[in-house]
Amino acid sequence: MSDLPLTCREVRLVAHPDGLPGRQHLEIAEIPLPDPGADRVLIRNRFFRVSASLRMMISQSDAAVEGVPFPPLRPGDTLADEAVGEVVVAPVDSGLCPGDLVSHFLGWREYAVVAAAACTRLDGGLPDPVAYLGHGGTAYAALTRGVHLRPGDTVFVSAGGSAIGSMAGQIARLLGAGRVIGSTGSWSKAERLVRELGYDAAVVRGTDEPMVEQLAKAAPGGIDVLLDNVGGDQLRAAVTTAREGARFVLVGALSGQLAARGTGRTAPVELDSFQLLMKKITMRGYSADDNPEVHAEWIQRFGDWLRSGDITFPHVRVTGIAHAPDALLEVIEGRHLGAVIVEL
Repeated sequence: MSDLPLTCREVRLVAHPDGLPGRQHLEIAEIPLPDPGADRVLIRNRFFRVSASLRMMISQSDAAVEGVPFPPLRPGDTLADEAVGEVVVAPVDSGLCPGDLVSHFLGWREYAVVAAAACTRLDGGLPDPVAYLGHGGTAYAALTRGVHLRPGDTVFVSAGGSAIGSMAGQIARLLGAGRVIGSTGSWSKAERLVRELGYDAAVVRGTDEPMVEQLAKAAPGGIDVLLDNVGGDQLRAAVTTAREGARFVLVGALSGQLAARGTGRTAPVELDSFQLLMKKITMRGYSADDNPEVHAEWIQRFGDWLRSGDITFPHVRVTGIAHAPDALLEVIEGRHLGAVIVEL
């Protein structure tokens, strides 16, 4: 412990935003280096993930939402998300040793004190430790357990350039999809979805051409599978474009989470239930936590695909905790393609 700094930094919530957060709602706090005591693990964080879902944690309501795994934060609380770090000090009976790389959920700080049971030792299954912070596991579980993608399916991935979507399009292709379509927020991103991520076509929200018309052109025969990160108008367009027997798996609701007003904890949408009935569409809300056994399978396949060059891990690295608050605002604005990772 003698070689460690006396202080470290973390990102805290200053005040609940009224709507979307701004830089004034977050601060960098310098604190004494935390003491793990005799029964917990001290970790020097190397990377942590910046997720749009933080909007729900920092919104005005202090009440937890049933089923949402993210606890609400109050002013003065430190933000949190998944992190990869190096063990500095660990209890003798913890099974961890200094130097071990572990993942845990106390990111947004340079040093974290974590219960040993809340740490997962990383075994080198992925060639780059930062890849453990991707959301590909959610996409893989949704496409193999949530809807059971079939060879030849036409797949629509809403928010195709997001942390989940940028992996989902590639995974759908590797699982045998016949055509993969993604949505995004700009024509430049749409070009990248096709050029870099292997999408067959991309549609763009917020243009003069309605989403339903764009999707009908991109999938003239209709869609078989929707992996939905958004809800709203894009979910409605997918219902209109769906083939008979289409299967929808809903893993996010960015239309509500990133709405300019409100708390980001609701995502209302009006759907034509007659179409759901006549087309025999099945729709399922899904979390990778529904099938925890799939995680090891995903890491094995992801590692193999990365090493063979069959898949990429699209991400942006932001250096230094001082830039983390701005990184969150950029994620909420949809500025980046893929996951956003802060490197410490």
